[in-house]
Amino acid sequence: MKRRVVIVEDEPLARKTLRDMLGEADWIEVIGEAADGLAAVELINARKPDLVFLDINLPELSGLDVLKRLTHEPAVIFTTAHDRHAIAAFELAALDYLLKPFGRARLRQALDRAREELGGADGAAKTSTVAGARAALGAAGDAPLERILIRDGGRIVPVAVREIERIDADGDYAAVRTKGKTLLVNLPLGDFEARLDAARFVRVHRSHLVNLDFVEAIEPVDNAQLQVRMKDGTKITASRTASKRLRDGAI
Repeated sequence: MKRRVVIVEDEPLARKTLRDMLGEADWIEVIGEAADGLAAVELINARKPDLVFLDINLPELSGLDVLKRLTHEPAVIFTTAHDRHAIAAFELAALDYLLKPFGRARLRQALDRAREELGGADGAAKTSTVAGARAALGAAGDAPLERILIRDGGRIVPVAVREIERIDADGDYAAVRTKGKTLLVNLPLGDFEARLDAARFVRVHRSHLVNLDFVEAIEPVDNAQLQVRMKDGTKITASRTASKRLRDGAI
């Protein structure tokens, strides 16, 4: 059976491009389109699609606000031109996250995952983004993140926050170090600091946020500064301010 799809996108050309690409999948039927958040809520609740391609930046209501107002619970693939929405999108258990502009190959990857999730004979998704959104938006609020999903080439990689060793500023990006890998996210370090558990993650320098679980030792460099030695051997000289806070036990 064909899966029913709704496209929510405010840019006409982007909407047409996505519609044309989806037309190449013989198991999909596009049953409606919306150009703003309010229209999206009405359309999705009325037509009850199996899958929604949902832009995050929309007039009237954002894509995240659309999720809050839905009574129907489709699977959702987020589309956006901004990497900075990745944390929000995957915190809400999105099936996938398409960073615009994306091509046919990347869309096929997302559709393969969606087809697997929509594999039930009744057309119901194995997981519900809307249910996840309600739980995350309703209960979590500003609670520390427990996982993030990061683009790694053409893939989306789930990363448990407890497994992040440190995050370093790298120009306009944040370099997430985990399990011997470095994954880049187009977010400032401060955005991560604001959403991570302050009892575990400590800003020891304007360019370095470390997970205390992966710190081997903290040693003096001189009378003013401390050096943080990570378990992988990396050494980070803490700023004078952070060193004082570490000495005073304020961190």
